[in-house]
Amino acid sequence: MVRQEQQDRFLLLRAGVYYYWRRVPKAVEHLDDRAPVIRISLKTDDLAKARAQRDILEGADSVLWGAMLSEGSATEQALAAYQVSRARAEALGFAYKPAGEVAQLPLEELLRRISSISDPRTPVAVETAVLGGVEQPKVKVSEAFTIYCDEIAAAEIAGKSEEQKKSWKKVKGYAIEAFKKVVGEDLAMVDITRDHAKTFHAHWRKQIVPTDGGKKKSASLGKRRMGDMSILYKRYFAHIGDDTRANPFDGLTFNQKFKKRRIPFPIEWVRDVILSPGKLAGLNEEARDIVFISIETGARPIELRYLRADKIKLRDKVPHIIVEPSFDADEPYEVKTVSSVRRIPLVGVALAAMKKHPDGFPRYREDGNSLSATVNKFLRENNLSPTKKETLYSFRHTFEDRMKEGRIDDELRKILMGHAIDREMYGSGGSLKLYRDELLKIVYPFDKSIV
Repeated sequence: MVRQEQQDRFLLLRAGVYYYWRRVPKAVEHLDDRAPVIRISLKTDDLAKARAQRDILEGADSVLWGAMLSEGSATEQALAAYQVSRARAEALGFAYKPAGEVAQLPLEELLRRISSISDPRTPVAVETAVLGGVEQPKVKVSEAFTIYCDEIAAAEIAGKSEEQKKSWKKVKGYAIEAFKKVVGEDLAMVDITRDHAKTFHAHWRKQIVPTDGGKKKSASLGKRRMGDMSILYKRYFAHIGDDTRANPFDGLTFNQKFKKRRIPFPIEWVRDVILSPGKLAGLNEEARDIVFISIETGARPIELRYLRADKIKLRDKVPHIIVEPSFDADEPYEVKTVSSVRRIPLVGVALAAMKKHPDGFPRYREDGNSLSATVNKFLRENNLSPTKKETLYSFRHTFEDRMKEGRIDDELRKILMGHAIDREMYGSGGSLKLYRDELLKIVYPFDKSIV
């Protein structure tokens, strides 16, 4: 149970009115002009309302003092001051508006604001908040992106591995760099207009339908870049409390009727060429065995790279691997979607290869680009890719084709591939024995010498 004094911290009742009463920490007394004590009338005799207002002011001051003590940039300091000013205005029942907008308010509203700070003991900082005296800082697009990565989206990406975080930031960063290049400068977020957004949209339209004979880009790429700028704009302003601001990127997107599909290896090609003795001998052992396991599990390369000993069940009655996220603080990683969480039996060449790696694949655990580059280059240079367009990921698509050819139930195919099932789920989805027995119907024969 929360003690009464804790519930009512920083609240003082005087003449039937509650005040926010808080001592400025000694560490920032020389920086906060309200020192030594903050005294703000909450204009209410309702304890519940006073507590809610106190929470806002308390949080705002904690943010402000944290910024004062940090070694952050001038932009970070200014942004913290702006956020605090908005919070103070909100605590007193006012939407924060810049001074210029406050001056244009109807007389009744303007007088209400002035009346709320008429007490001569009202701190200057509170007067400034109510009258809009703190200008929104000119945070540039690149700075806002840093704030987005380090603060706004921090909780969402906490479960990613370091490699996944780096990749996520890199992909999101493409839109920011492209926008800066298209508009010609690193604009302040508050200065982005609808015209800037339209210019960016027109840039991608020309990339999708080039008129100068240039290389054509996909509509999905343009959609992704426009979407990433829209998300940054929306979430940055919501983060600083300005969540009603119109988004200049709204509605500017692209639709793509047909998505580019990865090319699978022909089923017979894998059996007669890839699995022939000596064909993959030139690949390093980990890369080669990841290929073999991909062939008979359909697992994504990243799912195999992140396997640890506790996800590799070689001694179970039905040997299998488990694809699921890791919540280990030292080695976290995510899976693509909720439906990606699954158990996949090990059969044929996959079981033989996995037995050699009971602890997984440490060489490629945090180096997916190297794995793909190594395998794909080897396939091309050794004429193992019939059209030169097949890649390591293509084995996953071949696995799907094989299951279709083997008349494996559609729902079981989705389970094994980690795809969503578009109906309400009942039961467990089936046993591992069932999964294994179905996969044994399509398993490739292989020469043990290749493993």
